[in-house]
Amino acid sequence: MRFSKMHGLGNDYVVIDCISQAISIPERRLPRLARELSDRHFGIGSDGIILVLPSRTAHFRMRIFNPDGSEAEMCGNGVRIFARYVHDHKLTRRRELEIETLAGIIRPKLQVRAGKVQGIIVDMGAPRLERGEIPMQGPAGRVIAEALHALGERFEVTAVSMGNPHCVIFVDDVEGFPVERFGPAIERHQAFPRRTNVEFVQVVGPAELRMRVWERGAGETLACGTGAAASLVAAHLNGRSERKAVIHLRGGDLKVFWNPKDNHVFITGPAEEVFTGEWRRS
Repeated sequence: MRFSKMHGLGNDYVVIDCISQAISIPERRLPRLARELSDRHFGIGSDGIILVLPSRTAHFRMRIFNPDGSEAEMCGNGVRIFARYVHDHKLTRRRELEIETLAGIIRPKLQVRAGKVQGIIVDMGAPRLERGEIPMQGPAGRVIAEALHALGERFEVTAVSMGNPHCVIFVDDVEGFPVERFGPAIERHQAFPRRTNVEFVQVVGPAELRMRVWERGAGETLACGTGAAASLVAAHLNGRSERKAVIHLRGGDLKVFWNPKDNHVFITGPAEEVFTGEWRRS
């Protein structure tokens, strides 16, 4: 089975092309395969795997599995990786794509100069803000600066779904914050029946945020596109930022814009291929 190792700001994935190579992976085998490939000591090493598939409703279909074998609805960095892959491997000549995901149709736009992709703009769609859409336990309505207790500490959380759940927490010093302690506790908090991604955000200025992320099923990663989108939405809802900002992540920067005209969130950033190879284990 041939694969490509790719990353978006250090958020790395093993990409498996199920269109240009004749492979059939049984559904029951996919969680185990994700765990094996993602293992950084006994496998290839990644934050998950991405399957490139044909679609009946869009140009392509993307499935994404976390290192623990769970399937994710969407991934902002993953979509950019996907778009870069299908372009560079000549599966399409289109620069504006429709990609089917469990979160719906996502529309990335490739910025190409002299035949090379310089960046990808992704239309992430409208954020979902009602508690039941996250989903999160509790009464109907939006979750903005709401108290949540974990490991004996009180946090003010804002919940946003970008097709997958996010819990955003504002902190004074994100680099000094114990993400590895509180991230897993909040990910699996009883308030979130499907678990949640957790973003810890420091406001640098009205158009500048610094973020660390604890991803559901993966742990802390260097970047998260849906998390960056959710963080900007949460910051604006709390009066902490404008609708457009640069998000500094450990792997690099993303530009995020929450468009007031159509309510859609757009993220702009890179995606790179690192190497290709062949997986021969059964």
